[in-house]
Amino acid sequence: MLSILIPSYNYNALSLVSEIHDQVKRSEIPFEIICLDDASTNLFSENEKINLLANCNYEMLKKNIGRSKIRNLLAYKAQYDWLLFLDVDVFPKDEDFIGRYVPFLNDEIKIVNGGILYQSEKPEKSKVLRWVYGKNRESIHFTKRQKNPYLSFLSLNFLIHKSFFSTVSFNESLPNLRHEDTLFSYNLMQNKFTVEHINNPIYHLGLDDFEVTIKKENESLIALKNLIDNNLLDPDYIKIAKVFEIIKTLKLVFIFNLFYKMTRSIILKNLSSNKPILFLFDLYRLGYLSSLQRK
Repeated sequence: MLSILIPSYNYNALSLVSEIHDQVKRSEIPFEIICLDDASTNLFSENEKINLLANCNYEMLKKNIGRSKIRNLLAYKAQYDWLLFLDVDVFPKDEDFIGRYVPFLNDEIKIVNGGILYQSEKPEKSKVLRWVYGKNRESIHFTKRQKNPYLSFLSLNFLIHKSFFSTVSFNESLPNLRHEDTLFSYNLMQNKFTVEHINNPIYHLGLDDFEVTIKKENESLIALKNLIDNNLLDPDYIKIAKVFEIIKTLKLVFIFNLFYKMTRSIILKNLSSNKPILFLFDLYRLGYLSSLQRK
């Protein structure tokens, strides 16, 4: 009935798999848990213990294939019609996490998004930016997510019927940067697939430090520009791209690029502090997009 699919990279997956395994056993439904490791460079011997759990399989890929391909491969390997995708660096908020998904495993084909939370305790300084961004931009109550069901979709905690996934899947032609989940949700919208948001969140535990957060954001903006330039994504779909289209229309790219060069170090100093301002983060993102446009 349910295939629980977890892509892994440089992370100890045992605690998550063990918790999910205990919960799904209590639900008394046919299940499997598949954890695919995308050729990690840091190995965790504990992950091999996953194979000792009933109906669980941990496998290390010989070659890194990236976020889109590994999710598609997980779906291909799944034996059941319902697929629950979880990122490896998450953990259920509640002990009935699996139980809350069970009522949706019926004949009504749909996509269900459970949501994400961040722990209330402020992390160490190097991880504050990622924590603040997550709490303010990603951790959204399910009633608000339902008002904008596609753009509120996050790929780290969702249930989907295999027939839907075979239609949309994740685009493997993209560079292995970011925004694969944005394109996935955009394709869901184009196909008019129903996305139902429920109150069934997981905690996102794998907070990146400041340098990695900025690096990933830069990659994300390069990926976003690539999607728009190749007509794979309407710039009006995502707010930062929509604002940047206005900047281009008003012929202000040069000004924003100049502003970015002059203020980059000042903005980054704030973003690396204990009190990062997300408005400045948005200005940084627009400035970086402007620098890409000028190249």
